[in-house]
Amino acid sequence: MKKTVLITGGAGFIGSHVVRLFVNKYPDYLIINLDKLTYAGNLENLKDIENKPNYRFVKADIVSADQMLQIFNQFRFDGIIHLAAESHVDRSISRPMDFIYTNIIGTTNLLNMALGQWKNNFQDKVFYHISTDEVFGSLGQEGFFTEQSAYDPRSPYSASKASSDHMVKAYHNTYGLPVLISNCSNNYGPNQFPEKLIPLAINNILNQKPIPVYGKGENVRDWLYVEDHAQAIDIIFHHGKKGETYNIGGNNEWKNIDLIRLLCRIMDRKLGKPEGDSERLITFVKDRAGHDLRYAIDATKLKKELGWQPAHTFETGLERTVEWYLLNRKWLENVLTGEYEKYYERQYQHR
Repeated sequence: MKKTVLITGGAGFIGSHVVRLFVNKYPDYLIINLDKLTYAGNLENLKDIENKPNYRFVKADIVSADQMLQIFNQFRFDGIIHLAAESHVDRSISRPMDFIYTNIIGTTNLLNMALGQWKNNFQDKVFYHISTDEVFGSLGQEGFFTEQSAYDPRSPYSASKASSDHMVKAYHNTYGLPVLISNCSNNYGPNQFPEKLIPLAINNILNQKPIPVYGKGENVRDWLYVEDHAQAIDIIFHHGKKGETYNIGGNNEWKNIDLIRLLCRIMDRKLGKPEGDSERLITFVKDRAGHDLRYAIDATKLKKELGWQPAHTFETGLERTVEWYLLNRKWLENVLTGEYEKYYERQYQHR
């Protein structure tokens, strides 16, 4: 194999799309998908590529230095794409320590392993850390986050990701470790765990349950279709300048309430219901603690330096997303019942 690439969190939402892209696009790369398989890790996301000759799955926890040492000794990695993270803000408010362990200690474990394996030869090596725009805090009505924006995290989740970003930068500045960082806006698309806004709303419409919207739905997010994010990760991994940070955004700002209303209209049309039928399910709930008002990414650097831009508008991406969930109701059912958690045992435990 030309390269051996470790992708952490590869059974998760974004990670599974990155794994699929790399396995299919680079048959001469050995892709190692490492995932702890927490509630958000779903190997059913990768059924279509699990038997490819250049793909391996390893169940492990990045918080365990012993497990990471064993895996790094087994494989001589040329590159690491680090997506494994606790990522749900609401969960970080109720269980902050989970985020401290996985996002900070887990990332630092990986940095130590990469440094130990590569310390005598950094050439053609790269540690690529995937982060979030939430590390920058909240914007007012105007302006955009750039790579020079000051960090101002507001939740345990974003604070833990900000800390991991700083550790990655510190290992570059202190030890010369070849690193890359990208900070991305909100992702949406197929295979997303239904605790997040769009799949939650789709599922609730299908089941005629209330669609919860925080506050008055005035919070603004910049939305990016997950396959566009995977393409950006591919480009940055192969062509990004070491030590640099790249912002990835969709230039797709939507108020939560406007997004949900658009989604309701699409669902009504796809399900053959009269327009407005799903909108009656919208239910405003008490706002989340520390809820950032607006995120918006300026991705000019990535577009100018590496030639990336999103291929999907929000409307086309949302149509594709709805179609996927309607065609894959069994996947959704397995997630909601927890049946998907048994897939690893069926497929891998007894091999």
